[in-house]
Amino acid sequence: MRLLLTPARWVYRGLIWLANSPRTLILSYLILIATCSVLYHFFEEKSFGDALWWAVVTASTVGYGDISPVTFEGRLMAALLISIMVLIVVPLITAHFASKLIVDHDAFQHEEQEELKDNLRHVRQLLEELAAREGITAADSAGPPSAPADR
Repeated sequence: MRLLLTPARWVYRGLIWLANSPRTLILSYLILIATCSVLYHFFEEKSFGDALWWAVVTASTVGYGDISPVTFEGRLMAALLISIMVLIVVPLITAHFASKLIVDHDAFQHEEQEELKDNLRHVRQLLEELAAREGITAADSAGPPSAPADR
């Protein structure tokens, strides 16, 4: 079973690698367009300019219809190009830009959180020392909050 899942894990890791770098995503898009252009040029016997135009129009799913494949190989490649663009490339680009838009720039960084925790520990220690000096005893209300009941 583990052997059967290995290719799926590699594909998943590859998609994560692509999604986390806009440069690799754009580079892979350009390689996909160039590869499909060259293959279309040979399959359909069109000029390289027409093949490049076809690849860009097909990849963007506009599909003007001015150039379309007639051979089985050309149609299969068109189906693969459209599928890869719609199911992988466009969602990865969208997810990348969406993740950049929803970043909370006002959120505390890890270092800031750790500094706040250290400061609170120090304040709690000072309060306990002051309470001990004054002879005040109180329930320990400064401990960590309990988990909600629904968990």
